[in-house]
Amino acid sequence: MQFGLNFFPSVGPAEMPAARYWQEALDLAEHADGLGYHHVRTVEHYFEPYGGYSPSPIVFLAAAAQRTKRMRLVTGAVLPVFNHPLKLAGEIGMLDAISGGRLEVGFARAFLPHEFERFGRSLDESRARFDEGVEQVRRLLAEENVTSEGRFHRFRNVTSLPRPTQRPTPPFWIAASTTVETFVAAGRAGYAIMCIPIAAARMSELIGQYREAWRAAGHAGNGRVMLAFSMCCMPTAEEAIAAYRSRIDSYMAALAAAASGWGAGTASKDYVGYDKMVAGIKAETFDSQRAKGSCWAGSPAELRAMIAEYERAVPFEVASLQVNQHGMPLEQAKRSLSLFAAEVMPHFAEARHG
Repeated sequence: MQFGLNFFPSVGPAEMPAARYWQEALDLAEHADGLGYHHVRTVEHYFEPYGGYSPSPIVFLAAAAQRTKRMRLVTGAVLPVFNHPLKLAGEIGMLDAISGGRLEVGFARAFLPHEFERFGRSLDESRARFDEGVEQVRRLLAEENVTSEGRFHRFRNVTSLPRPTQRPTPPFWIAASTTVETFVAAGRAGYAIMCIPIAAARMSELIGQYREAWRAAGHAGNGRVMLAFSMCCMPTAEEAIAAYRSRIDSYMAALAAAASGWGAGTASKDYVGYDKMVAGIKAETFDSQRAKGSCWAGSPAELRAMIAEYERAVPFEVASLQVNQHGMPLEQAKRSLSLFAAEVMPHFAEARHG
């Protein structure tokens, strides 16, 4: 199992200036690189405290490429619905060059109604725009002299520059949450998936369908799954809980506020059941997240047990960890990363290879 960092800002100017947030994120990325963490990634969101400090994962990852030497750089994820494929393909090629071929590209559909409204996009076009955008970007990276007559974007005889350093393209990830179609399509296409853990039984079923589609399409191996967790590793459970309880509660409140459009009568054929999902989010707390195994907060021994229990129920290959939730002090987050690297990560490397 591999472990990396996931920066998902859920703060606004009242809590922390953006300059401080990203400077601390770069400090944490450099610290984690020296400790052997696998990757660093961040999201694309807009306008609200939930994710709004990160409108461009590529900008942050370009900076992180200069502060790290080994970590993979993962967009977690870019949103084709709000980006022209010609611009996105060029930026991906540029970041792959700047990083010396360390980029991995995650794509997502987006799901927040307020973003679609402000960009003037229809929620009912979400899947069509996503499918078209990912395929157009893939072709622009893998091929030259590309012509595409899409429903949303059309171009003729285009060779995107810079050409990607990793050929034919950097590895692709698809963000998936609860839609079976997304898991199956990613497996069929041979792309890895990145998910936010939900109830273990449901997550196991969805990942099972992904892996089944992967094998049925004739791809080698069994696919690749990344799950995102909040993580706070302290010498005792009491210290970890004290450090993270209010921060996770604030993060969940920010998510519920950003997604509140689903509870205001918004509906879409591309997002069936999202109103119920958001109602569930409003009921989530630190305690419920920790009980479900989505929040790893505790001593090293407790975290080893939590991770092993979740992985038995939902086999996955990569954990992407949020370690500075909602204004976590920098030095405290660094201590958490160091303790986790020293006393938790080696156990899972040995478990897989021993």
